Amino acid sequence: MAMHESNLNIRLEAFCDGVFAIAITLLVIDIKIPSTTEIRNTSDLWLAIKHTIPSVLAFLLSFAVILITWVNHHNNLRLINKSNISFLYANGFLLLTVAFIPFPTSLLGEYLFTEEASPPVILYNGVLALQALGWILICGTAIKNGLGKNEKANVVIRRNGRFGNFAFILYSLLAVTAIWFPHAVAGITAITWIFWIIAGVLSKHIETE
Repeated sequence: MAMHESNLNIRLEAFCDGVFAIAITLLVIDIKIPSTTEIRNTSDLWLAIKHTIPSVLAFLLSFAVILITWVNHHNNLRLINKSNISFLYANGFLLLTVAFIPFPTSLLGEYLFTEEASPPVILYNGVLALQALGWILICGTAIKNGLGKNEKANVVIRRNGRFGNFAFILYSLLAVTAIWFPHAVAGITAITWIFWIIAGVLSKHIETE
């Protein structure tokens, strides 16, 4: 039984890695110069490239989001040595939010610096709030079903769950605030992911055998 559970987690991580890889690759597809753009000289080309800056910024933000999520997901799976159906479905919900990120990223790149910035910023932060909910479900099912390797692992899983609660409240509030202040919220959203990077680097991950 232990061997079966171990193999299940290996297959689970391999499947998840594939989803992360596809999502992070899809981000770059929308960074392109429209085929309708008329390029007659070098200046026109540089101007067209300049117009892709919002898409590049949105790409960089979402690349960081997916990368950090993948790192955290990898570390979280190291804390468990078995799985069950509720954990698999919770994990699937998190993957759903990851796979959906390229869509609001595309909208953000197209409308961020326009008067129509509110909908894409709301949608983007809404997806991040759902992603945080995914973390809450993953951590909750892991603790409830005793999937942690040991008590030290459970301590880290509970801490990750608290981070998930904080992130869910934060991004839900940002999504609502974006109705009135989309550009400010977009900047705050980017800053929060800088925070997550720093928190991840400074956080001491507990090694379990």
